[in-house]
Amino acid sequence: MTAVHPVDLPLAEARALVRRAVDKAEQLGLRGAIAVVGASGALVTASRLDHGGPGGMCRARSKAWISATQQIPSAEHLHRMTTLPAPISRGFVTASPEALFPGAGGLPIRAGEVVVGGISASGATVSPFLPAGVAPEAVSAEGEPANPEDLLLAYALSTPYAGQHGDDRSRWQARFGDLTVPPDRSLGLKPAPPAVRQSELDWAVAVCDRVLVAAAGAGLRVSVAVVDRGGDPIQQDRMDHAVAGGVDVALATASAAARFGVPSDQLADWYPAAQLAALHPAPLLAAPGGLPIVLDGRVVGGLGIGGADPATCATLARAAL
Repeated sequence: MTAVHPVDLPLAEARALVRRAVDKAEQLGLRGAIAVVGASGALVTASRLDHGGPGGMCRARSKAWISATQQIPSAEHLHRMTTLPAPISRGFVTASPEALFPGAGGLPIRAGEVVVGGISASGATVSPFLPAGVAPEAVSAEGEPANPEDLLLAYALSTPYAGQHGDDRSRWQARFGDLTVPPDRSLGLKPAPPAVRQSELDWAVAVCDRVLVAAAGAGLRVSVAVVDRGGDPIQQDRMDHAVAGGVDVALATASAAARFGVPSDQLADWYPAAQLAALHPAPLLAAPGGLPIVLDGRVVGGLGIGGADPATCATLARAAL
């Protein structure tokens, strides 16, 4: 009966889309996060570029969730939310808490006629505005003005460019005047060189990969998160067909371990769970599965695993580190 049940975009395909977006973002000088959410509403994978700063991942995940579950560009969703009566728009957010950031920029991912996910980018310098020093050729799509945020998603999906953020031409003229770029010199949708300045992201991906390989070898389907020392995600992955709740457990145990510098389950002996959860907007879970990442005596982040027996997740985390 499995054929009748819809599935999310596979992790390998989602990671490939994110990597293409990372390559284009580095070419454009952008720093932020890219997230892919499955049609089920559960995160599939997400990556934060180096120096992307906290907060962007949450916004990217929200816009990707909107595009995946509502099956429309998030710009269209934003238009609906700003034209509907306020009680309806408020009610939508209440009923759909992952839609807390209804900004433009998210796009649905299709397999034929079926939506299997959504993708979005957000963060420190990810925006529709042209960054300082960017070459006009880099932000031109087939000879027409483009904006960086929408451009990197069109590039990732290998689809024609479509702006979601208003008048690209007016921003272009404010920066470049009447300059025109011939279509054959437009670089926006042409291959970007592989990103080479993402050492923290590459490190986080390698940690996640060790977990994913070990879990697959043990016949497990888990989610994994690597966060910075403040608990903001750098890399998140959910194995194909892994339970949705593991995404949240992985992030919350990783955040707890990173923010307090001890294994996540140790916090249960230190603080009441309710008081712990009220300390910070980052999710915190005092259960096995999260470990601090310590380099040269300094806590630099946290690793969390969820979706399987917590003791098994803790064992996988210890092996990965």
